[in-house]
Amino acid sequence: MPERPSHSSEFRARRRQNWLVLGFTYAAMYMARYNFSFANKTLSDTYGWSKAQVGGIITFATLVYGVSALFNGPIADRFGGRRAMLIGSTGAFVFNLMFGVGAYLGFLGTGTVLIGYLATVWTLNMYFQSYSALALIKVNSGWFHVSERGVFSAIFGSMIQSGRAAVFALMTTSLVVALPWQWKFFLPAVVVGAMTLFTAAVVRDTPVEAGLPAFDPQDATSGDTEPVTLGYVARRVFSNPVAITIAIAEFCTGLVRKGFEEWFPRYMQEAQHLKLDDPIFRSGAFAIVLAGIAGAFLAGTLSDWVFRARRPPVAFIGYALILGCLWVIWHQPTLPVLIVAFTVNSLAISMVHSMLSGTASMDFGGQRAAATAAGMFDGMQYVGGSFAGYGIGKLVDVYGWNAWAPSMIGFSALGGLLMLALWNARPRKTQPAHSGRVRSGPKGAGDVEKVT
Repeated sequence: MPERPSHSSEFRARRRQNWLVLGFTYAAMYMARYNFSFANKTLSDTYGWSKAQVGGIITFATLVYGVSALFNGPIADRFGGRRAMLIGSTGAFVFNLMFGVGAYLGFLGTGTVLIGYLATVWTLNMYFQSYSALALIKVNSGWFHVSERGVFSAIFGSMIQSGRAAVFALMTTSLVVALPWQWKFFLPAVVVGAMTLFTAAVVRDTPVEAGLPAFDPQDATSGDTEPVTLGYVARRVFSNPVAITIAIAEFCTGLVRKGFEEWFPRYMQEAQHLKLDDPIFRSGAFAIVLAGIAGAFLAGTLSDWVFRARRPPVAFIGYALILGCLWVIWHQPTLPVLIVAFTVNSLAISMVHSMLSGTASMDFGGQRAAATAAGMFDGMQYVGGSFAGYGIGKLVDVYGWNAWAPSMIGFSALGGLLMLALWNARPRKTQPAHSGRVRSGPKGAGDVEKVT
């Protein structure tokens, strides 16, 4: 078990204040991202668009998110996570409002011009959304020791899932269901705007900036004195074979995650004939969110306390569970069994996401390059997720909902295999020669120690 640091009560109190505001801001950003899935079917019903056309909005916006995250990571490392979060939340506020406003601009019509406008605005929203995960991870990397990050990532994961819970609660109430679809974008925008103001007032990038003593998280960049330039953070991350392998796995995660989260409300509406405010749908949706919270805590606990701060074994378990759930969904069970499969699938996706995007990026990027690693992992996740928009929409248009689950099975299997290959990977820290750990990998590239 890695040795855990001790902190003063002042440090713990200020850190708690920092991550509560930051976490709830990110949760608000989730509200302004996952609201789209609840408007998916309504857009088709209102304007006569096919699933592939609506999926095209998802694909283009998600792809831009993924590519942007790759480039915005080094920017966040250079200029700080607090500033990056403020940029991202401001953009999400503006473009969620503009998405809803589009329906009132009569000159856009109801065809190609309108869908082009909505695709452009949602893509801009997702561009600014791409700053949020990078910012959160960058700030937290300066406040949490490597041995604490699994459990604290679980806490953050649960706060993020609270954003999904809020949007599920909001979008499935009879009042909001009865409102024009635009309100599914106006209401989250208001919440994001409020949290942007709290972030500006409270969040600080490091303990030093909050008036506390300097803190060493003992991660992959601890002890480095080279200036944090774009070249430095690129070398730390893009030449690291462990980081590259995780990024490939995250492509698989993204396709499975977006394929499930963007389409399951419409699946329940069309394949199971449930309305958004149906009590069965509402209870199933909340079970899915609660499972996501449980998955984050389960992953963090297993990682820190069972697997000795290793992340890949937990991600492997998550991928295996996803594979099993998709197989069950494919074989069209009864509605109660289907809801159980959805619930476990949400738990498993949360396990993988919290370990790779949320925790491994801090570990293998280190405090000084955490946002770059997060951009690489989160970016590849959303590049993979972009295939779940138009691709799944077209598949379901042609083959029906029977094609939905099997389209994602192979990617969950590949992700699991990649995690097996990284089973013992962990960031290298400076250790005495007698510590019982053997370093492997080229200096400055792998930054991995294997547990022996």
